[in-house]
Amino acid sequence: MSSIRADRLATLYFIRPLRRIVSRENGARVPILMYHSISEPTGNVVHPYFEMSTSARIFESQMKCLREDGYVTISPAQAVTLLASKQLGERNYVVITFDDGFRDFYTHAFPILQKYDLKATMYLPTAYINQGSQPFLGRTCMNWDEVRELHNAGVMFGSHTVSHPLLRVLPEPELEREICESKGKIEDELGSSIDSFAYPYAFPEEDKAFTHRLRDLLKATGYHHGVSTVIGSVQAMEERYFLRRLPVNTWDDVELFRSKLRGDYNWLHSAQYVKKLIRRQIGNGSIAGTSAPESVS
Repeated sequence: MSSIRADRLATLYFIRPLRRIVSRENGARVPILMYHSISEPTGNVVHPYFEMSTSARIFESQMKCLREDGYVTISPAQAVTLLASKQLGERNYVVITFDDGFRDFYTHAFPILQKYDLKATMYLPTAYINQGSQPFLGRTCMNWDEVRELHNAGVMFGSHTVSHPLLRVLPEPELEREICESKGKIEDELGSSIDSFAYPYAFPEEDKAFTHRLRDLLKATGYHHGVSTVIGSVQAMEERYFLRRLPVNTWDDVELFRSKLRGDYNWLHSAQYVKKLIRRQIGNGSIAGTSAPESVS
């Protein structure tokens, strides 16, 4: 794995000081953090940016940072409401999200969240959440008893489709099934409604026809909002079904973590969007299928 992290260097030593000099903010923002697995990193990724794991030690240091800096955890729905009503005030709000339903959330993340009195939202791919333990992407997922226990303890849940497919390439009936059946399954198991959706894999924001169709389907199915893998903090004018998030993993030291929370990492979205447009123009961007924040979620 590369030992040089260009995104960290650019964020801390160029973007951060530049933003301090300019001192210009474009309205209120809420950071939505995106985690996957709370486990030791495998070391088999090409660059720290693509790591999906966060060690329990690093995760605790990040949660301790949130508590020390006075952040209040809210749900994605609360973030949308607060931004729309312009009621953020002077408080620091943050949304903590997890994708994929891995069991290490139950065994490792949740006790740390409880320790620091923080809340989180977990997005489930329902085909991998059963009565027993089932593997997904090389990791074991929670079962429904554990999900219900967490739900009763205050963890919020949302849909991450049924089977975690590349939604953009699915026929319309399959797309509807992935979105509708996952929502229904979670509601049946928890006995309460859910209204949040997380898009799997890199979000094709450059494909306006697809994103408009997906937004209409999510709205018609009863979702109120959703999150994506697009990098950035959430603003009031943002499309509520494809909220931006900030990827976090084991390589985020506290200095970089704080910079992400403050908006210094948002610059990376522009670079990635240009890359998507170029790939689309040359006909090579129809599918993104590797395991990473702007590739997989």
